[in-house]
Amino acid sequence: MIPNPKRYTITAALPYTNGPIHIGHLAGVYVPSDIYSRYLRLQGKDVAFICGSDEHGVAISMKAKKDGITPQQVIDKYDGIIRQSFIDFGISFDNYSRTSSEIHHKTAQEFFKKLYDKGDFIEEVTEQLYDAKADQFLADRFVTGTCPKCDNPEAYGDQCERCGSTLNATDLINPKSTITGETPILKETKHWFLPLDRYQDFLEKWILQDHKNDWKTNVLGQVKSWLDDGLKPRAVTRDLDWGIDVPVEGAEGKKLYVWFDAPIGYISSTKEWAEKEGKDWEPYWKNADTKLVHFIGKDNIVFHCIIFPAMLKAEGSYILPDNVPANEFLNLEGNKLSTSKNWAVWLHEYLQDFPNQQDVLRYALTSNAPETKDNDFTWKDFQARNNNELVAVFGNFINRVVVLTNKYYDGIVPSPTEFTEVDEATLIELKAYPEVISSSIERYRFREALGEMMNVARLGNKYLADEEPWKMVKENPERVQTQMYVALQIAAALSVLAEPFLPFTATKLENMLQCKLNWNDVSTNSDLLPAGSEISQAELLFSKIEDEEVQKQVDKLLATKKANEMENAKAEPQKEVATFDDFTKLDIRVGTILEAEKMPKANKLLVLKVDTGIDIRTIVSGIAEHFSPEEVVGKRVTVLVNLAPRALRGVESAGMILMTNNAEGKLVFVNPDADGVMNGALIS
Repeated sequence: MIPNPKRYTITAALPYTNGPIHIGHLAGVYVPSDIYSRYLRLQGKDVAFICGSDEHGVAISMKAKKDGITPQQVIDKYDGIIRQSFIDFGISFDNYSRTSSEIHHKTAQEFFKKLYDKGDFIEEVTEQLYDAKADQFLADRFVTGTCPKCDNPEAYGDQCERCGSTLNATDLINPKSTITGETPILKETKHWFLPLDRYQDFLEKWILQDHKNDWKTNVLGQVKSWLDDGLKPRAVTRDLDWGIDVPVEGAEGKKLYVWFDAPIGYISSTKEWAEKEGKDWEPYWKNADTKLVHFIGKDNIVFHCIIFPAMLKAEGSYILPDNVPANEFLNLEGNKLSTSKNWAVWLHEYLQDFPNQQDVLRYALTSNAPETKDNDFTWKDFQARNNNELVAVFGNFINRVVVLTNKYYDGIVPSPTEFTEVDEATLIELKAYPEVISSSIERYRFREALGEMMNVARLGNKYLADEEPWKMVKENPERVQTQMYVALQIAAALSVLAEPFLPFTATKLENMLQCKLNWNDVSTNSDLLPAGSEISQAELLFSKIEDEEVQKQVDKLLATKKANEMENAKAEPQKEVATFDDFTKLDIRVGTILEAEKMPKANKLLVLKVDTGIDIRTIVSGIAEHFSPEEVVGKRVTVLVNLAPRALRGVESAGMILMTNNAEGKLVFVNPDADGVMNGALIS
């Protein structure tokens, strides 16, 4: 750990531009990194908060092939969506770049060339998976198969998303090409490898000894697993038609492996930022008094803790990360988030559906952050956290303070009179909170830090509830001056302490209180909002989220789930062979439903009276969860009339109404073309 850093370089994992940003990305990487960066800035620290679009991943080529467009069109589309979403959501990057930029191509190639010239690579001809039908080598995600470690049948050629193992495509059992579905063959090709085994001893000491007490256990555990297996050389080039050209002779048609080029994107983005700001970029990457922190998800641990540090060590002039506080995964309503299956809450759609409620999502994701284990996001929990915590605790306290100050003192902060023990104890407790919250943030425990910030609002609510200034004002108005002064100091403190977590709310609160403070003011200054200061009228910080708003989001996910089920559905296999004589025994006729009612104490059953043309009979049908009795009366239906009668809950059912599922998975009647067809007409 660096005891007193002079500057901070904060990186957030570069998002793939094959789709928009979803809540899993936010909870795992972008909200915690933004909290940390905002916190440091409030303390007056020199911060470079860096990110950018990762535009060379194989997933982009796959998306382009699927949509019938070029990779450039894919990255331009999603870079625009992602970039605007981050701006609208308030992620405070100092620079957001693109790995398709000229400065990045040049930086990545120079980095490769320096290692190449020093002889740090191994050049080898190896056998790689090759799709003969597509006439191309298969890199990473162009291959799927069974994971050799957990038997997941849908593992990718670079990673198993079930167990988190990092793989090589040749590790997969029963590999298949995602391009053609063919089983690939092995074919020789030449590539350059980074000999990670040379850095085994260095990495063991640097991570498992030097950082054993300050890195998260999930990070240490995954790194140790890799090191225990023994590091092996890893290819840093690929046979691809999309990416950064390998800048050496004999490498025609080769591209830099995305996990060689992508982390260098942090460096090129810093260069881009420094050039715009008139700064020197090198101190942010090459000075020992700079603290470098990588915010990532757990699927990127190996790349940021083993491969990239080995690259930096090999290059020789760069600092190494001080910490890599990786989070676990966030699931959605019990299922794994998936870009390809559209199982996600997309940030740009959330911002449309919940305008001006960025902080509600930030709060929900932080308070349920997957810091030590996978967690689940549900819309009901989102609603509850907003209504029961933000509205009822934070918003309620601020509203009471501002409304009463305007009511009693025309918006002027009153002069306190005599402080009681309760007043002094409350102000002392308030001054302790910045250090408590700082301790949590600096240990990357953002969920814990958010809870302590909310405890400041709870302190204010309890103070007002106990002191009851609305009652005291009649009998001792001088006492109320002190009570409201103390409450206003808590409100002012919240305008600062909430800023890393709820930046839009903090800005609203600053405007209401007409004050601008920094982090240290709260712990050192008891007079945050001096007597005589003027505040504005009350403005609601948060609004209640109604059941209808949440149900709309749940219904959207249910529609996605059904669509996925339909897409993956397979026709039932053919039943055993029936003879023509078997078929001729079936008596299927046109009928009309005359009456319908629910079967008592049965959720699924309707009791129907059906005119079959030959009689009026009772048929019990399990469709009550799909149709009301009123909906089916008068329906022309197809009826199997010679099915053996069967008693259902004491009612004899004499026949069967024929049903099926439509393309949306909805249950529908098998309706005859009934115009001009009488009841009882045989269907053959």
